[in-house]
Amino acid sequence: MNQNEKFGSCKFHSADGSYCTEVDMGNGYCFWHDSNFDKTGMDLTDKLERYAKSGGLTQGLQLKRANLSDINLVNRGSSAGFDFSGSDFYRANLRGAHLFNIKLNDGSLMKANLSEANLHCAKLVNTNLLGMKLHNAKIDNMEMGKQLQQEQIAQSAEKKGKLDVAWDNFEQAEEIYRDVRKAAENQGLFELAGHCIHKELTMRRMRMPRLSGRRVFSKLVDLFCGYGERPLNVILFSLVLILTCAFLYFSIGVNFSGEVIRFSPSNSFLTNLNDFFSALYFSVVTFTTLGYGDITPLGIARLVAAFEAFVGSFTIALFVVVFVKKMTR
Repeated sequence: MNQNEKFGSCKFHSADGSYCTEVDMGNGYCFWHDSNFDKTGMDLTDKLERYAKSGGLTQGLQLKRANLSDINLVNRGSSAGFDFSGSDFYRANLRGAHLFNIKLNDGSLMKANLSEANLHCAKLVNTNLLGMKLHNAKIDNMEMGKQLQQEQIAQSAEKKGKLDVAWDNFEQAEEIYRDVRKAAENQGLFELAGHCIHKELTMRRMRMPRLSGRRVFSKLVDLFCGYGERPLNVILFSLVLILTCAFLYFSIGVNFSGEVIRFSPSNSFLTNLNDFFSALYFSVVTFTTLGYGDITPLGIARLVAAFEAFVGSFTIALFVVVFVKKMTR
């Protein structure tokens, strides 16, 4: 028995070992940490503000359906916000709440009303964000972590062969990213919106049957341009294609002023290096469809050149579209 339990205090303790000193309400927990105490509709705004500012243990609070409209939980005078990690705000009314820099990792904001709330710099890593209402909420610099809670559950379930559970959680993650994307677009936070678009479409892909044509195509689009959000992917693909074709031309051979340029073990290193750069030059010219005509393909190299020219023209057009889309934001 810990000292708190001995003297009739709440038995809740946080992950860092801190114990709550509030009075036990009869179930072993205080008013704030008792999940069985129905707080539906209770106006707890002033009470929670006083509790947080007086130094009460704010981790693991059970505030389902509580009315916390216009609450101010900004930890003024401190570089760190109040730590509400593990707290449950399921369906809580947080309309107009001031939650700047708040820490709510491993908690729940499921279906909470956060309309017009300030979530600037809020830390929501591994928090359940499903169904939260973000109308006119300030979400700039909001941290959601590399993966949502649902993503982690889905990936774990998929490894265990529980596809129904995996697909359900991937669908929930897609919904969360879509809601955040819409809120970000409304506020002009296009970097965040772009990230959410990519994740939203990735979650959609993960619900497709493995090895299906749609999933393979979706994965290729992701690798190729990040669903239109990653112009750098297009550049990397272009460089890989140009180098690959250059090696093919260097191996098969191309014609330059009646002389065949190709790799030959009998040539010196410098001669082969010079011939490779000639093949690389021809690859760049072909990819960009400039077609100077000073070097021409031979045999099978013609098929390689035709393929490279076709893909190159498409890739350049795609890069322009993706780049302009990003820059005009």
